[in-house]
Amino acid sequence: MAKTILAVDDSASIRAMVSFTLRGAGYVVVEAVDGRDALDKAKKNNDVHLILTDLNMPRMDGLTLIKSLRSLPRYRTAPILMLTTESSDVMKAHGRAAGATGWMVKPFDPKRLLEVITKVLS
Repeated sequence: MAKTILAVDDSASIRAMVSFTLRGAGYVVVEAVDGRDALDKAKKNNDVHLILTDLNMPRMDGLTLIKSLRSLPRYRTAPILMLTTESSDVMKAHGRAAGATGWMVKPFDPKRLLEVITKVLS
């Protein structure tokens, strides 16, 4: 059975590129437009195996989303990857403190994205 990934980004073009890459590799993709949308979808979908989220988004940013997900029993240990333009060590430290499993910088290399996802899902 294909694993489900929740892809969260306020940019429609980034969501489309991520979804295209993931679906091409056989994953089921649930898209969310921001952290609040993602949290709602995560609560309704018990089959999400991994969350891939942007950092800077309206309504709820990626760090707040991660903290909110980590407070839910279902997502306490689920892999959560940040995919963002932010690359500073300070921001990465904030991500780790919030509970991020990993951090990737945009623009992303589709092959590298799939390698990282395969690694954290195994």
